[in-house]
Amino acid sequence: METTMSFRFTLALASAFAVWSAAAAAETIKIGVTPGPHAQILEAVKPIAAKNGLEIQLIEFSDYVVPNAALDAGDIQANSFQNQPYLDNQKADRGYKIEQVGLTVNFPIGVYSKKHKAWADIPDGGKISIPNDPTNGGRALLLLRDKGAIKLKDGVGFKPTVLDITENPKKLRFVEVDAAQAPRALDDVDAGVINTNYATQAGLDPVKDPILREDPKGPYVNLIAVRTADKDKPWVKILVDSYHSPEIKDFVLTKFKGAVLPSW
Repeated sequence: METTMSFRFTLALASAFAVWSAAAAAETIKIGVTPGPHAQILEAVKPIAAKNGLEIQLIEFSDYVVPNAALDAGDIQANSFQNQPYLDNQKADRGYKIEQVGLTVNFPIGVYSKKHKAWADIPDGGKISIPNDPTNGGRALLLLRDKGAIKLKDGVGFKPTVLDITENPKKLRFVEVDAAQAPRALDDVDAGVINTNYATQAGLDPVKDPILREDPKGPYVNLIAVRTADKDKPWVKILVDSYHSPEIKDFVLTKFKGAVLPSW
């Protein structure tokens, strides 16, 4: 009996030590996200990462500017909210030493209107809001070009501005607004180009509601970014592998029903 009790005690102690060791070994990181799908997807990633020894805390940012500044400053360890053209632009303008470590999802951008049911109904001289940051503003103009609403100079790349418009048959008037405020601006314009995460946050359906919608291809796939100094750390692989799991792909397809598309 004494031997049996001693064995059981030793086994229990070993089990407790193993649990304590796993908890002690678990690494915790902070990831910056924007509200909506990015935050929802990372919430689904958290338990998968936790099983592999990585605890994730999500920090929500209400705009597109602060998450990269916070990452570069070391206030967070990763972020998930942007595409490669936007990241490249931020690095060129601000000198950030951060880079992509894994692709995530694609959010086809859309043109929405509270006043008109179809793009053809937009009147001559209609007012169109576009995001005021160079990447998303350029993306909006490229969408309108691809749908035949305007023409742009050749070779404008991914960041055209309204100054690059060469033909504007409807004489559309463009209003630049903060991307996060674009849904609110719909009351004051004929139509507005809105990023999917802000559209869903405002209760818009990114599949059914747009009067024009971007083709789900091209360079605008979103990504996970980390500091260059951290890119080879073990937790980065755990994070990316957890995100790229079959469970997360199924979650994205089921949860967003085509409004957000897996891109890995």
